[in-house]
Amino acid sequence: MPGLTTDPTTLFLVAFFAYLLGSVPFGVVITRLMGLGDLRQIGSGNIGATNVLRTGNKGAAAATLLLDGAKGAVAVLIARTVAGEDAAQLAGLAAFLGHLYPVFLNFRGGKGVATFLGVLLALAWPVGLACCATWLVVAILARISSLSALAAAASSTIWMLVLGQGQMLFLGMILTLLVFFRHAANIQRLRTGTEPKIGKK
Repeated sequence: MPGLTTDPTTLFLVAFFAYLLGSVPFGVVITRLMGLGDLRQIGSGNIGATNVLRTGNKGAAAATLLLDGAKGAVAVLIARTVAGEDAAQLAGLAAFLGHLYPVFLNFRGGKGVATFLGVLLALAWPVGLACCATWLVVAILARISSLSALAAAASSTIWMLVLGQGQMLFLGMILTLLVFFRHAANIQRLRTGTEPKIGKK
């Protein structure tokens, strides 16, 4: 991880506002605005783009994917601009935690895949692109969103090493562990062969 060069007060403020940004549940907001119902009562109840897709509205799913990714990226980019690389990594983690445990939804959030990818793209775009490509390849081959997410997360630290971004390794390991933790139920269904395919209502 990068050296700590930013003062503690600034780091605290960065983490606080990044967490609030990450807590914005775009999937819930978009489905309500489009009259699609309460996303938490649809499909898996998850607030991410995969569950929005189960409403049958691809536009809403795409918007959720982009906005969930953007909030992680924006948090990183703003923190890097106003402080430094240490603040940028902290902001990425805080935004990711905000999506997983949003204050606006009683700390019951999503699984963070889009936000995870957005954070990586903003911190080091080659790593982010490599993880996105990993997700896409597995999604095309297996048609299972959770498996694609797990593959992208598991590959992230490998890509960091291959692409010379060793300063991100500690953050990458934390994010990967959180992704796997939030996908515990999916992992169990993958083992039993009952995990639904992408787009299944």
